[in-house]
Amino acid sequence: MNSPGLRERKKQKTRRTIQEQALRLFAEQGYDATTIEQIAEAAEVSPSTLFRYFPTKEDIVVQDDYDPMILERLTAQPAGLPPLRALRNAFGEAMRAIPDQEIRDIRARSQLQLGIPAIRTRVLQNIFDTMDVLAEGIGRRAGVDPDSFQVRVLIGAVMGTIIPVLQTWATADDDVDFAGMIDDAFALLEAGLPIEPAPRPEG
Repeated sequence: MNSPGLRERKKQKTRRTIQEQALRLFAEQGYDATTIEQIAEAAEVSPSTLFRYFPTKEDIVVQDDYDPMILERLTAQPAGLPPLRALRNAFGEAMRAIPDQEIRDIRARSQLQLGIPAIRTRVLQNIFDTMDVLAEGIGRRAGVDPDSFQVRVLIGAVMGTIIPVLQTWATADDDVDFAGMIDDAFALLEAGLPIEPAPRPEG
């Protein structure tokens, strides 16, 4: 894997600092009560610099740098792997590479995305953007048009798998393994999404 250059690392650090400070302020005083100016001051950047990284307040909660991580790992998967297995491996490797603090931030952002209507609206566009990235990666691997119906259905099924994982994990106990939950969801998808009947209570 290619390591990002110094310029890119500085940009990533600034983005992370802005998000970390924003999440801290949201937790302390609420999302609606926190202003862009407060976030910029806490992150030691100007509001105009903040807007270069995040065009809206909602974007601070929604945007992240994980699509390129997943795409890089998808591209590195062995050529003979079926597309769904390649995606499963890529997601698993990317999620396990994320530091614990960032995992906690993902959880906090997921909770905000679920709870604030204005953010939920912005999440939809982010999902479409991620679908485009993944479709491009699968299209290159398979030598097919990334906009083909088959590729779009596959990527739609994958995103339909990830979304309920985020919803469930955001409200689960703190010690639930995020990467493990994603892998379990992919396993269900690979198995054809079987639904086992719940055991009936005795008596």
